[in-house]
Amino acid sequence: MGTPPLLGERWENALAYASRAHAMQVRKGTAIPYVSHLLSVSALVLEHGGDDEQAIAALLHDAVEDQGGAPRLADIRQRFGERVAGIVEACTDTDVIPKPPWRERKQTYLDHLPRVAPEALLVSMADKLHNLRCILADYRVTGEVLWERFTGEREGTLWYYRSLTDVYRAVVPGRMSRELDRTLAELERLVREGPALG
Repeated sequence: MGTPPLLGERWENALAYASRAHAMQVRKGTAIPYVSHLLSVSALVLEHGGDDEQAIAALLHDAVEDQGGAPRLADIRQRFGERVAGIVEACTDTDVIPKPPWRERKQTYLDHLPRVAPEALLVSMADKLHNLRCILADYRVTGEVLWERFTGEREGTLWYYRSLTDVYRAVVPGRMSRELDRTLAELERLVREGPALG
């Protein structure tokens, strides 16, 4: 008998499930398939010490919010178990369709983060770090037009990521929260000074 794979059939099943759930979704303002984000978040979770179930939850972390609400969470719980579903639920800012107003949703999510289990915070931070890296890279190319993609526009989006970063640094200080802080600080600097587009 050989050693079982580090990421086995359940992770593969979660990837297939996420790919189907988000099949028609792209990243905001791009033609990039949404699954690229889910793979990146799962990779960040693994690179920062997460286990296979956290990596599975990372693949599924947006399925409830973007692809089906509470019934989707129940399906994830049935297919992938209570721990994965709990992490996904903790990373979800709403399971209500239609979604509540943007600022209210984001403030509620911020308020709940200090009570979230560390295993779910890792997935949440990985999600936000990948998003922030993409925002920074795209801002370098597009400049201020970037903010048209976001409901919160420039001020709301920067407020949200600064608030998130402050919470993560206080609750789970470490390598990923420092990376979030550095990435956001660079974005804030470019916004102040103006990007050198290209």
